[in-house]
Amino acid sequence: MTFSLKSSSISLKEVKFVNPIVEFCISNMANGSQEAFDILEQDSNLDVLEYGCLSFCTTCSMTLYCLVNGDIVEAESPEELVQKVYQYIEENPMF
Repeated sequence: MTFSLKSSSISLKEVKFVNPIVEFCISNMANGSQEAFDILEQDSNLDVLEYGCLSFCTTCSMTLYCLVNGDIVEAESPEELVQKVYQYIEENPMF
C-alpha cells in the first residue's frame, strides 16, 4: 500500500485547538459548585458542560468538584475550585 500526502499551507488562524473540558454534576452544582461553573463558563478557552450525574456520588456528597479532561478536581469553596481548575490545566497541558 502506498500513501501520498499533498502539502498544504495552513495558517494558525485556520487551526482549531481543542479546549480543556470541564464537567460538572448538577447535584454538586446544587451543593455549591454553581458559582464556579458560572465563572468558568465565561472563559471561551474552556468547554464547560453540566451533566445530570458524573457517577462520583461519594465525592459529590463530600466536597465541591468537577472533572477537568476526565480527572477529578476538588475544593472546599467555589473560588478555590476555579483556582484549582486553572492550576490543573496549567500543570497538565493537553499537547
